[in-house]
Amino acid sequence: MEQHRTRPARYGRYGPRRDSPAGPAKPPLPSQAGRAAGGGATRSARPARVPQGRPGSPPAVRRLPNPRLTGLGSVLFCGLTMLVLGLLTEALFGASQTVYGVLFPPVCALTALWVREGDLLVAPVVVPIAFAVGLVPLADEGGGGTGDRLMGMVTGLATQAGWLYGGTLVAGLIVLARRMRRVRAANRRTARNRPARP
Repeated sequence: MEQHRTRPARYGRYGPRRDSPAGPAKPPLPSQAGRAAGGGATRSARPARVPQGRPGSPPAVRRLPNPRLTGLGSVLFCGLTMLVLGLLTEALFGASQTVYGVLFPPVCALTALWVREGDLLVAPVVVPIAFAVGLVPLADEGGGGTGDRLMGMVTGLATQAGWLYGGTLVAGLIVLARRMRRVRAANRRTARNRPARP
């Protein structure tokens, strides 16, 4: 029978020993060094993930449309909007002047909010004229001519005076608030740029 060859003492079970001349000693792995130093299993520290984007930046918020209308632009916007609302009221609600009056204050508020700073005083003047323009399709007394329509407009302005004054007041208050805010901002800039007294 063939005798089994015996492995030299320098060979271990899984290869050459580290302290044997056949194989140089390998340096310990970082995980092994950590176990030896700490006395327990330690996980290798992983770098923390840095969130993308600028640090401390607020989340993106959708803003409402904030156009800036000139004086002429506010006249066209308010007048055409009230005319369209008057036509829709005539077609859908049987020329109900009450429905038309309810729709008037929101248009006044948008006109006062969207007019630019240099033309703020235009908004309270424009909205009553736009109310009369939009009342033309609704002012039909008996389906007659121009005279009957004029009488219908006068009657509509008299009966819907509450909505007319209310919408004009809303526009005036918004314009006044924007004007006060503009004056305060100008005063703050002036005080900030004023040189300090010795």
